[in-house]
Amino acid sequence: MDDLYIYVGVIGNIISVLMFLSPAKTFWRIVNKGSTEEFESLPYICTLLNSSLWTYYGITRPDSYLVATVNGFGVLVEIVYISLFLIYAPPRTKAKTAIVAGIVDVAVFAAAVLVTQLWLEGEMRIDVIGFMGAALNIVMYASPLSAMRLVVTTKSVEYMPFLLSLFMFLNGGVWTFYAFLVKDWFLGVPNGTGFILGFAQIALYLIYRNSKPTKIVSDNLDDGWQHQRLLPSSTPNHTDLV
Repeated sequence: MDDLYIYVGVIGNIISVLMFLSPAKTFWRIVNKGSTEEFESLPYICTLLNSSLWTYYGITRPDSYLVATVNGFGVLVEIVYISLFLIYAPPRTKAKTAIVAGIVDVAVFAAAVLVTQLWLEGEMRIDVIGFMGAALNIVMYASPLSAMRLVVTTKSVEYMPFLLSLFMFLNGGVWTFYAFLVKDWFLGVPNGTGFILGFAQIALYLIYRNSKPTKIVSDNLDDGWQHQRLLPSSTPNHTDLV
């Protein structure tokens, strides 16, 4: 029983990997059509920063290698997703995506590493990194709220992939249990949130999966930004995901 957290962490890693890979079908569609259609890049940009912070947290916090490994994998996957988005997005959206990714995933992450390495040490450094990761994780898990609203409005689940919702639900549940075992609230709070929201997404999917879609015409796509119609990929812990 003393090693229970290891087994739970391994299961969490497997689920997190599946969660990271769940949007692959969507990107296959993007590649085949040569267009990002109405999919949004922001969830992937945020997930990349989230995975990067949790990888950093896992490296910094003792005995957190399970967090570091799965989120390191998430970093690679999200880079691929963002790269494909940059290839197939319209020129204006492509430029904005590149700017936002540069600010969020490069500048913000670099600043977080520099601040915590130069001015913090020991438990304080770990706590600050964990707090940043937890806060971003909650934002990431909450980002599908607009997609959930779209499902209710259009009565269509086309842009809310079931597998991603399912893995978010499972991922949040497993990592919440893991956090309880290792007594790490930085993991527990955001993943508990993900567990609840994942359950809500599955419930919406079951309610509207056979409904007749309602067509909606948008007069303004937020000055070129596409509406978010795709759930983020979580991390982990830690991802998502975790």
